[in-house]
Amino acid sequence: MSIRERLSGNEAVAFAMKQINPDVMGAFPITPSTEIPQYFSQYVANGQVDTEFVAVESEHSAMSCCIGAQAAGGRAVTATSSCGLALMWEMLYVAASCRLPITLACINRALTGPININNDHSDSMGARDAGWIQLYAENNQEAYDNFCMAMRIGEHPEVRLPVMTCQDGFITSHAIENIELLEDEKVKKFVGPYTPEHYLLKKDNPLAVGPYDIAAYYMEHKYQQAVAMKNAKQVILDVADEFEKISGRYYGLFEKYQMADAEQAIVIIGSSAGTAKAAVNELRAQGEKVGLIKLRVFRPFPREELAAALSTVKVVAVMDKADSFSACGGPVFAETRSACYSLAAPPRMINFVYGLGGRDVRVEDIKSVYEELKQIQLSGNTGEIYRYLGVRE
Repeated sequence: MSIRERLSGNEAVAFAMKQINPDVMGAFPITPSTEIPQYFSQYVANGQVDTEFVAVESEHSAMSCCIGAQAAGGRAVTATSSCGLALMWEMLYVAASCRLPITLACINRALTGPININNDHSDSMGARDAGWIQLYAENNQEAYDNFCMAMRIGEHPEVRLPVMTCQDGFITSHAIENIELLEDEKVKKFVGPYTPEHYLLKKDNPLAVGPYDIAAYYMEHKYQQAVAMKNAKQVILDVADEFEKISGRYYGLFEKYQMADAEQAIVIIGSSAGTAKAAVNELRAQGEKVGLIKLRVFRPFPREELAAALSTVKVVAVMDKADSFSACGGPVFAETRSACYSLAAPPRMINFVYGLGGRDVRVEDIKSVYEELKQIQLSGNTGEIYRYLGVRE
């Protein structure tokens, strides 16, 4: 019997952490993720978990703390946002290259500068090539569920990679929604104990973690990371199957919404998918053949599956809440367009950078995107590919 509650996304993630009862949390506050270690510290103070709560002097130190704990054979978690994630940059690569399955809750916030505390995806997208698995949530329920699944994914012997569970700052982190929580016993059984094969404190098999990697071996180790990331795709699906059995909720690599006969489609990530679904519903009621794909997994990127899902549509708009300043589009667009390149008849595709620094996106804004797609389909003229939504000229 699930537990019905009304929680913010931050509360939901902290509650998932409590149910998992990790060995160590490295914590340093930054808006809008501060509430997660704040709530979790109360569980520690109340004796509801056995976690060693380590309050450190910076986010760099928080990730260093997690790396040390995980390397020693423990299970480590942390949470951060924006510049906090940027201050961890060096250590993100260390965690991934050492194959340490740390779990990090990233509460997405615009990356300075100029300074801004509102939502976009510039922080996690900036870290997209650090070697971390990245899961994105549309709402509070998905944020909770993703965190429950993250450790099973990262700790799998065919993966052994750190996992970043991402949700939109303030939009889902602070907003309160109805949510279904699993019972503590179910979560603990589902996640299971952490049983690493090798670790620093294993006295009968001493080893070094993170030694100097000379040129004769470095490239092979990078290749092994890449293979592990590819392996993660099937593990994510397998863990989702198991999670459905205890929760009744299923999560794939992405969600297809009204895509069966869609001719115009949007690819989107995060909480804006809810707004886009409302736009799809309104346009469907008017007879328009529109649909959307909400990406849940960005790393590993579901290249083949996404290309297959988009192979039947005529025109696609890929929505990016982060800019690559690349002159050819945002990160989700670059990945999606690359995925579709090998299709026999790829759809016409444009990119919209939107919502930067918390710029509001309304149902009417998404409907205007579909209107532009419709005009492209009718005229056969793609026009400008790299576009911005809602910018004052």
